[in-house]
Amino acid sequence: MNLTAESHRVPLSDGNSIPLLGLGTYADPQKTPKGSCLESVKIAIDTGYRHIDGAFVYFNEHEVGQAIREKIAEGRIKREDIFYCGKLWNTCHPPELVRPTLEKTLKILQLDYVDLYIIELPMAFKPGDALYPKDENGKIIYHETDLCATWEAMEACKDAGLAKSIGVSNFNRRQLEMILNKPGLKHKPVSNQVECHPYFTQPKLLEFCRQHDIVIVGYSPLGTSRDETWVNVSSPPLLKDPVLNAIGRKYNKTAAQVALRFSIQRGVVVIPKSFNPQRIKENFQIFDFSLTDEEMKEIAALNKNVRYVELLIRLLSLPPTLRHSSFLLQEKEIPYNQVFNLYQVNRQDGLQELLWPRTCQQIPFPAAPPASNFNSTLLLCIVSFESHEKDSASSQGQMLP
Repeated sequence: MNLTAESHRVPLSDGNSIPLLGLGTYADPQKTPKGSCLESVKIAIDTGYRHIDGAFVYFNEHEVGQAIREKIAEGRIKREDIFYCGKLWNTCHPPELVRPTLEKTLKILQLDYVDLYIIELPMAFKPGDALYPKDENGKIIYHETDLCATWEAMEACKDAGLAKSIGVSNFNRRQLEMILNKPGLKHKPVSNQVECHPYFTQPKLLEFCRQHDIVIVGYSPLGTSRDETWVNVSSPPLLKDPVLNAIGRKYNKTAAQVALRFSIQRGVVVIPKSFNPQRIKENFQIFDFSLTDEEMKEIAALNKNVRYVELLIRLLSLPPTLRHSSFLLQEKEIPYNQVFNLYQVNRQDGLQELLWPRTCQQIPFPAAPPASNFNSTLLLCIVSFESHEKDSASSQGQMLP
């Protein structure tokens, strides 16, 4: 793969293309000075970035749009040079809300279309004005969602020209298969944005996506900040890894540049977030060297199946055949880095085990009840998340990258 600063796009299955390196724009709106995103996007464009990743719930899309428009006005870029990714938030999964939500994003950006629009999470919150609807106990209010119906509304947005391409985020294999196997599918997801870095290389998901021409977009490609409200701070800092630093010294590069280069050589799109001008420029300087096959293997061996973006999963409700079963504890909180979605293995002898598609390990599960109590069909367990919120009031309006 011949990658240069000027040419580092990879094809998408719908005929469009996506730059392998982009700028992430997530920032805590309560801690980030106004205008920081605006200036950072302008610096990024001047540096050579042509891919910007954003979201409505980052509360800075107006600054992203302004930066893009200013650079177009300067003659620095044309609109078609820029690849912008927006996201459908959890309160907007009902099909009738999808297009109005995207149109709202376009109005904020003051752009005619987004290059990629993705479902941010495969779970829904109660629709309404509150982005994080909560009950009287401060718990998130979830909402039943039909991902296939949501996807059909996403397809309609693509057909209407509001989004050039459509994709998903934080989907596991089973959730992807649900969309891919949907009767009457018009447009399959072109991408799946998930956490991906040398300590969490996602080899099985990456291979599945390759088989189905779905590009992996890796968020937190350098690990992430050490914000204990949503980050597993007990995990080792990626950029202090001795292997990454040793390889960096060989090429006169930083550990961050080595980590980014590793990902793009695997065909993984990376969207490192930074509002620091020097780091924005450093992160782009990854096209003047390449890693050897041996170095790629050495970095791949660093995989520790570690997620930095850690939330708590809470079992909300279960299929009727499972709901009153004593062997499965409802309302039990489980670390996000252990499980995201549960599903039953379809076996003739009943429920024998639960698989954890996005985990790195099998979690012990109690012995199964008699087969006569269960159907042999696949049963999906509904799961959801609760963030490590210390102050529920201050967490309003915050979302993870």
